[in-house]
Amino acid sequence: MIRRILNNVIALFVVIVVLFLFIPLPPQILDILLVFNIGLSIMILMITMNIAEALDFSIFPSLLLITTLFRLGMNVSSTRMILTTGNPGVVIQNFGQLVTGGNIVVGFVIFFIIVLVQLIVITKGAERVSEVAARFTLDAMPGKQMAIDADLSSGLIDEQQARMRREKIQKEADFYGAMDGATKIVKGDSTMSIIITVINLVGGIIIGVVVNGGDIGTVMNTYCILTIGDGLVSQIPSLMISTATGMIVTRSVSDGSLNVDVTTQFTRQPRAITTTGVILVILAVIPNTPTVPLFIGGAALLGGGMFLSRQMTAAQQAAIAAEQAPQEAAPELAAPSENDYYRDINNVYSLLSVEPVEMEFGYSLIPMVDERHGGKLTSRIVIFRRQYAQDMGFVIPAIRLHDSSTLGTNQYAIRVKGEVVAQGEILVDYYLALEPPNPLGEIDGIETIEPAYGIPSRWILPENKEMAEIYGYNVIDPLSVMLTHLAETVKKHAYELLDRAETIRLVENLKKSTPELVEEAVPGIIPYAKLEKMLRSLLQEGVPIKDLGTIIETAADCFAQGRDLDMTIEQVRSALARTITRRFCEDGQLRVITLDAEVEKRIISSLTRNEQGVYLAMGPDLMQTIISQLAEHLKKFGDLSQTPVILVSQVIRGYFSKMITQFYPNVYVLSFNEITNSVQIQALGNITAEAPMAAQRRAVGT
Repeated sequence: MIRRILNNVIALFVVIVVLFLFIPLPPQILDILLVFNIGLSIMILMITMNIAEALDFSIFPSLLLITTLFRLGMNVSSTRMILTTGNPGVVIQNFGQLVTGGNIVVGFVIFFIIVLVQLIVITKGAERVSEVAARFTLDAMPGKQMAIDADLSSGLIDEQQARMRREKIQKEADFYGAMDGATKIVKGDSTMSIIITVINLVGGIIIGVVVNGGDIGTVMNTYCILTIGDGLVSQIPSLMISTATGMIVTRSVSDGSLNVDVTTQFTRQPRAITTTGVILVILAVIPNTPTVPLFIGGAALLGGGMFLSRQMTAAQQAAIAAEQAPQEAAPELAAPSENDYYRDINNVYSLLSVEPVEMEFGYSLIPMVDERHGGKLTSRIVIFRRQYAQDMGFVIPAIRLHDSSTLGTNQYAIRVKGEVVAQGEILVDYYLALEPPNPLGEIDGIETIEPAYGIPSRWILPENKEMAEIYGYNVIDPLSVMLTHLAETVKKHAYELLDRAETIRLVENLKKSTPELVEEAVPGIIPYAKLEKMLRSLLQEGVPIKDLGTIIETAADCFAQGRDLDMTIEQVRSALARTITRRFCEDGQLRVITLDAEVEKRIISSLTRNEQGVYLAMGPDLMQTIISQLAEHLKKFGDLSQTPVILVSQVIRGYFSKMITQFYPNVYVLSFNEITNSVQIQALGNITAEAPMAAQRRAVGT
């Protein structure tokens, strides 16, 4: 029973607070509750000053409503006591006497100043900040989601981390949306305090003079003190809560608590502190200025600034010495000359080797790669390789990183098997801001194109990063730009990296868990050469090969039935329907472009067999019709996060995919057999056998 009460203590507290509006309270209990309310408001203010981000105190909007209701309940109870007995308790009387100090006019002036400061300055400012924060948070959600997807695809984070970041973004949107409404409660509470004060004063005077027949001067003095005291004990907690509200909605960019941030960021600017001290000292020598206070303050700031400057200089010198120490300690060894090295013919053969993947850098980018200087590219490549292996079932080979004198200082190039397949240029001391569809403002920067996805972007200075995020730009650091480009390039060419040795290694790894299947199928039924071609085909079209057991089992059954390699690949894809569905569907929906039945018939009739196998010999008119219509339909995927998909029958899928890839390499062709029954398919367009202009002319003629 006791545990059940403790589990519902907040709900019971809210019910009791509501009852305060109707049930009279003894003065002694009211005193205790008033003191508790003041302590609770101070505690909430301290919490908001010590949190690093707003979500660390996510219950604040609900807590704001509860504390406001609690404060209004005690206001009603104290008003009832003031108007009925004239004795609302010791706390209210003492606070009233403290403020008035024997002068009622001064007391009222101070009280109304406190109320107006809270209502006009703090509450109004917090309300405006909450509105702007809520709007900007909602506007920035799509960009943040894109950043999470980019980090996930590049291997910087895993699926669980991506889920946690998405949940955090949703919580931020919910929190600032709730704060936008909660600030209206604070504003209403301040307004209600003024109304209750007027009621206490006017009602008390009427009751004291008219009903009780008291002296007007005595009644005025008594009820003014009680009114001011009652208003003050409610305004002190209200002012604390209003300040906490403004504090929590202005915690935009922070590394720690407010105390730590203020101390750290002020001590990082010794020059500003020193300059301020000099200015105060100069002001102190000007006639008719308060010389002593200005001189004391200026001397203190001047001394503090010089002390902080010396500390920063010493720290920088220590860091430089620590960085140079290993270089000085290592003696330089005389390297053999190039001619002497290649005089040995065996060393010449080293020039013939081709690295699977290489990444070359200009001089300025070396610190981003060199781990001795804090470079993190290597560790993040490891994370990407692990994530890609988990998603696709293929281990990316080691990526060789080295500098190149043929590149510009800010350039990099990516090679696959010795040939450059991608290159880019980044500015190390800048951030890349990806331009949103409808930016809220213009940000200064160097216009460029994001190398991985081709998005219009700008290189911006670090001090403009926060403003760019407010305007809706997705801001990325230079290392992430380069790594994302590398990751997307490796994914695109992954099928080229799958060689015979890697195929054998994958089979040997499967043999540990299912030795019977491997011994029966490979290489007896499925030669390694054909298995390599199947796996390459799947990777080239973005299909994971992680379920290697299903791939080998399905292929073995097909080869045993005498089917060719192309048909076997289609059967393997059908067996991987759940994997393909998960890969291309979002939220149980698949948006596709379909082919008209007449188009499929004409494609089937275009299939031709020769000694090398079956190939698609489509006429140029039909091909032009399909490509032109497809270009129009692909525009409908512009506002969608899903990859463009064409849905066709299994008979033509492979041949049609090879033709489409020549024109649109980022479009995937799936068959109906590869989609599970639980998916809702939505057709965004249909490709017909009739050219678009001919169809329009026929419609006009009709």
